[in-house]
Parts: sequence; structure tokens; C-alpha cells
Amino acid sequence: MLRMRSFLPPLLFTLAYAGVSLGVTNSYYQLILTLVPVWAVFGLSWNLLSGYTGLISFGHAAFFGIGAYATALGQIYFNISPWLLIPIAAMLGGIAGLLIGFPTFRLQGHYFALAMLAYPLAILYVFEWLGFQEVTLPIKRDAPIAYMQFADPHIYTLLGLAIMLATIVLTQVIERSRFGIALLAIKQNEAAAEAAGINTLAWKLRAIMLSGAIAAAIGGFYAQVLLVVTPQSVFGMLVSAQALTVAMFGGVGTVWGPVIGSVILIPLAEILHAEAGARIPGIQGVIFGLAIVCVILLAPEGLFWKLRDLLRKRTASKATVSDATETAAAANVTALKPAARQGAATGQVVLEVRNLSRSFGGLKAVQDVSFRLHKNEILGIIGPNGAGKTTLFNLLNGFLKPSQGEVLIDGRDMSGQRPHVICEAGVGRTFQVMRPFLRMSILDNVVVGAYVRARSDEEARKMAADAVVRVGLSAVADRIAGELSTKELRLMELARAIAGRPRILLLDETLAGLGHSEADEVVAVIQQLARDGMTIAIIEHTMQAMVRLVDSFLVLDHGAVITEGLPEVVTRDSRVIEAYLGKKWVGHVAN
Repeated sequence: MLRMRSFLPPLLFTLAYAGVSLGVTNSYYQLILTLVPVWAVFGLSWNLLSGYTGLISFGHAAFFGIGAYATALGQIYFNISPWLLIPIAAMLGGIAGLLIGFPTFRLQGHYFALAMLAYPLAILYVFEWLGFQEVTLPIKRDAPIAYMQFADPHIYTLLGLAIMLATIVLTQVIERSRFGIALLAIKQNEAAAEAAGINTLAWKLRAIMLSGAIAAAIGGFYAQVLLVVTPQSVFGMLVSAQALTVAMFGGVGTVWGPVIGSVILIPLAEILHAEAGARIPGIQGVIFGLAIVCVILLAPEGLFWKLRDLLRKRTASKATVSDATETAAAANVTALKPAARQGAATGQVVLEVRNLSRSFGGLKAVQDVSFRLHKNEILGIIGPNGAGKTTLFNLLNGFLKPSQGEVLIDGRDMSGQRPHVICEAGVGRTFQVMRPFLRMSILDNVVVGAYVRARSDEEARKMAADAVVRVGLSAVADRIAGELSTKELRLMELARAIAGRPRILLLDETLAGLGHSEADEVVAVIQQLARDGMTIAIIEHTMQAMVRLVDSFLVLDHGAVITEGLPEVVTRDSRVIEAYLGKKWVGHVAN
């Protein structure tokens, strides 16, 4: 019922827009009203890739132009109806997305954007070289409806609105699904998404294929509206710029952003072009350029997000979280009794590292490290800054490939596998520098981690809700991650790591940035996870907490293991005291 209600606003908007368009009699204004949904759909297609993944595309005109030319040439050379050609164009756009995306997704940031820009320019020159400088669609007087040629221009507007409504609904469905959440996670922190079990390359390829299909379909419809296609009009830089501009102006990563941008910018640009185009050539480009400048200065994420954030600030509750909620975990802070975990270090080996090494040029960050992690054990990994602890974690869960050595999970060599594959094998991970998805709620952040095990969206939400309860954040599960305290962010990352029900948990400085009482609360949560049977490897500098938390220590210095063993033995080892603990620790132990 709630989902059906969410489809009501776009339906009402479409009906209202249709009502306005039916009252317009001027043919030029009617054409403008038709172009608004055309560019809105094109903006939505761009948004599906760039808005939701954060990979800015300067070359979406490649898909738009492929659709336009496929529809035009299909009618000219094969006499096929555009009712069939537009779906064919969509398939060609999807195939083009796959062919373009697979090599280009190896690039990041501005390199990706510039690479995307090359595709429409290259295709433009190919079509000019082939002699398709201007392709005019044939007039079909015998069967105009079969060839989408209507005497009443209002019908084009209504068809454009129908395509726009379908695209909005599709985007809304995607936004709430595993697909959309995966894309948003990739946008906000691709490394965290990969560590949570998301195959980022696969999801990005799906996104560009669907985005290319929608762009090609609306390009095919655009050709029917104008009845003429030129390389510059469908592959030109201004075409890609319009998709980018309407989405950025209205709000990237949201359903309504491209629609808002199109409703405001397209009529403004077209009317000014008609009125002043002769005196100021390229006035449309000027309008889009000014729009981008205004957005960058006043609302970097677009009008939608600016207005939403203003409303959120006005309506946000000033009530603080109740003391009972804040201290729910603290109430359980107790040091583990040694008897409760006897035998943890002698059980089944779930993770074995053999002679693991990693070099960066001449620097040996990890040198010939070997150790075993037993079922239900908590292993503390300590050492001075630069000892190679985080590098070791990155080798264990696939962010780095070892120069040599093996990482065996349940006896299977997983060294060199991608992070999402290792996550699927049962390894969860938190980060030294927190990697939240800031625009998403606590629950949605945790849902990302649940997808690696969940078979459906409903199951993922149940698993995420359970993980949120286990870390004591259920009372604030709907809060946006960007509004959380450091302690809440640490607990949220812990919940995301355990949502996929891993058997091994890698915790990288989970207590960093916390006060004493806050650290106790997080320690209590980790202790409870251990009681529940979780196998944990933890990097931490807070030795007082580590001594009462771990079963054994692994000590690194300059990338190599200098010793390992029980806490009471390791903390008295002269090599450990000299390399890491210092003389103050000796006094602390003596007291």
C-alpha cells in the first residue's frame, strides 16, 4: 500500500502536465512541452548511472544518438515501424552500455568522465564519414499512426509523458530495491560497498546497460518528434550537457531531480533561443552553463537536496536520545571471564595465513606473516604505527593482492580474490577510517551488508534490523548516517559488518575516536558477539581494553611478526615493550 502511494505523486504530476499541454494551441510552445519530458527521461537515464553511482558521464549522447539513428535508419532502409524500432533501439543502447562500460569502469573520477566524452564524439565523426550528415524521416501518409506521425502535436506530448511516467516509476522501483541501494552504496563509498559483499563492477554494468537502454529509447522517440536527425543534434557535446545539467540542477541521485531541472531549464533555454538566438548564437549553451555555475555555488547537489535539507533542519526533533538507549550496551560492560572462553584458541582453524608478504616498490609493508585464527577466538593484532596492521587486513579481505603467500578460509586459498568474494566466503570487515553511506539511514546502511546472505529484500531488512538490535541502535535506526556521533557510526559499521552473518569479523580500530565510556559500550557489544560464537581479529591501540577482550595477541613490527601468544605473556615480552608498549606499560602492569 505504501509503495502504491509513492507512485501517486508522479501520476498526479503527469496528469496535471497533460492537462496544461492540451490547453496550448501554439505549435512552438507545444513542441517545448513535448521536449520537457524527453529531456527529463534523458536526464533520468543519466541519473541512473551517474546520479546513483557517482561516476560522472560526459558522453551519454552516445546512447541517445544510437537510438535516434537506429530509429531513423530502420524506417528509411527497412520500412520498420518506430513502435518496433524504439524497443530495438533500447536493446542496442543496452548492448552499447555493456561494450562501453566494461573497459571504461576500470577508470575512476575525471578519467572516467573524459573517457565517456570520447565515445559520442567518435561516433559523431563515424556517422559524418558514412554520409549521414542529415537524415530526414520519410513521411507516411498511408499509415501515419503505424509510423508515429500524428497530425495533432498534443499526441507527441502525451506519448512523451507516458514514457516519462514509466521511467519515473521504474526509477522509484529501482531506488527501493537491492539494485538502487547497491548503486547508492557504491556512490557514497565503493570500498565499503565491496567489503560488504557488493560486486561493484557487476552492479555498475547493470546500471550503464539500463541507463543506455532508456537513453536510446528516448533518443528514438526524439527522432520521431523532430523528423530529422543530424550527428550534431544527437551526438553533440550540448546533448550530453543537457542530460547532465537537468539532473544536476534538479538534484542528482533522486527521481525528481531531472524532472525539476527539465521543467525549469528546457522552456527557459528554448524560449531564449527563439527570442535571442539570432543575436546571441549558442544561447542554449549559455543557459546550461549558467545553471551549472548557480548549482555549484548555491546548491551543489541540486535543488531537491537543498530544499530537503532545509526542511529537515526545520522539522528535525531536538530531543536527544534517551539515557536508556544510549547506555543499553554500557549496562552489559563486563570483562569476559577466562573460563567462559577456555579452549577458544584450540578449536577448528577457520582462517590460516601462510608466509604472507606485500611490497610497495622497495618497502616491505608485510613480511612473511603466518598465523592461525581458530573458531570463536578473538585475536588482537597490535604494533606501532606503520607496523603493517591495516595492510594485513587489506590482504586478508582482498583490497590488496599479496606479493606472495596464502590466505586460507576453511582450507580454501582466497588470496587475491576481490573483497565481495571474500565477504561471500564469510568475512566481515570494519575500517580504521569510518566509511558510512552518509545519505542513507542507519537501517539502509546495514541492509547493504545483509544483501550478501539475503535471498530477498524483505529478508535483508529483517537481517539488518536484527544486526541493528545487536549493537543497540534500534531506537535510532531511521536516523541519517550523516547526523550520527562517532560512537553511533562505529556501532553502525559494526552492524553492517555482522548483518551478512559472517563467521570471521575483521575489526580495524573500532574504538578509535571514542571516549572511555563510549569505548566500554563498544567493547561490550564486541564481547557479546564473541559469546554468540563470532570469530574476531581486531586491530586496536587501546591496550587496557584489548587485554580484557582478546584470547591471544599477534604483534607486528615493520611488517613482520615479532611474537604471538596469550595476553599475559605477550604484554611482558621485552621485544613488545621495546617496540610498542614502552616503559610506562611495565609500571602499569606492576601496579
